[in-house]
Amino acid sequence: MKKQILLVCFVLGMLSIHAQQNNGSNYTTALGVKIYPGAVSVKHFLKSNQAIEGLGFFTKDMVRFTGLYEIHNSLGSVEGLQWYIGGGGHFGFGNDHWQDIGVRPEGFSMGIDGVLGIDYKVKGAPLNLSFDWQPSFVLISQPNFQGGWGGLGIRYTF
Repeated sequence: MKKQILLVCFVLGMLSIHAQQNNGSNYTTALGVKIYPGAVSVKHFLKSNQAIEGLGFFTKDMVRFTGLYEIHNSLGSVEGLQWYIGGGGHFGFGNDHWQDIGVRPEGFSMGIDGVLGIDYKVKGAPLNLSFDWQPSFVLISQPNFQGGWGGLGIRYTF
């Protein structure tokens, strides 16, 4: 039984090392912030070119959570530089001051999001930079298009 457990641990360890070495992103998970409008961001690669990103936007007038699925592809010959495209959804809560961009006075909003951007893992440092545009369609609340989401992401990589 001990030999079987050791064999399973060895195989899982080798698969983990192989996945990390072949991950086109050069990182597996990153945690940080997205500047504008100001969000906590976590990105995790499921495969070498597929990632999920979670965003939490917090202001004095609202809270919004967004989940995105992203497909990454190499961009040119620069190591660690990729472009990505994807989509997902959001929901949020706000007060009367946030009403003008799609949140009802009751405070709840929900919709779908797209994302298009570039992602760069700084070689030799645990730092990831990204810049993207995240168009958003509010479906529940006051339906509208919001083209001002996205921005500069700065994350620590694991």
